[in-house]
Amino acid sequence: MPTEKQSSLGSTIGRGVVAGVAGTVVMTAFQKFVEMPITKRGDSLAPADFADKITPIHPTTPKGRQRLNWVTHFSLGMMWGAAYGVAASRGLRGQKAVNSVFAVVYTGDVLLNTALGLYHPTKWSTKDLVVDLVDKYVQAQGTGAVFDHVLDPAS
Repeated sequence: MPTEKQSSLGSTIGRGVVAGVAGTVVMTAFQKFVEMPITKRGDSLAPADFADKITPIHPTTPKGRQRLNWVTHFSLGMMWGAAYGVAASRGLRGQKAVNSVFAVVYTGDVLLNTALGLYHPTKWSTKDLVVDLVDKYVQAQGTGAVFDHVLDPAS
């Protein structure tokens, strides 16, 4: 039975989802204000490509595609946060949790997108690989920080 100090798994995952949204905001701000000005990379529609591939949703206008991109972008961040919540419920916190969740989720992300034909990591430049790793690691760090220091600072 959950006590005041011990949260239910659902509650912990719920806080993880909220932290994932916050982590996605952190990553998006990092991309827009730091990474993209340095790399000169334009906006990515990779989340929309993913959703287009796995759902029956296929927007026919640029505005619809952009909406799908944002919804998917934040939905994927929520999934990263849920994974962090599961890790936290098992006692992982801080850098150990961030690094563990990042390793598992990032690997799954690359494998799934490669299997779907959306990623071609063997053809990525070093710059592309570094951008992908750093942007998603920033998301993982933001998620962990918000979860551990704002939403569930108990441990």
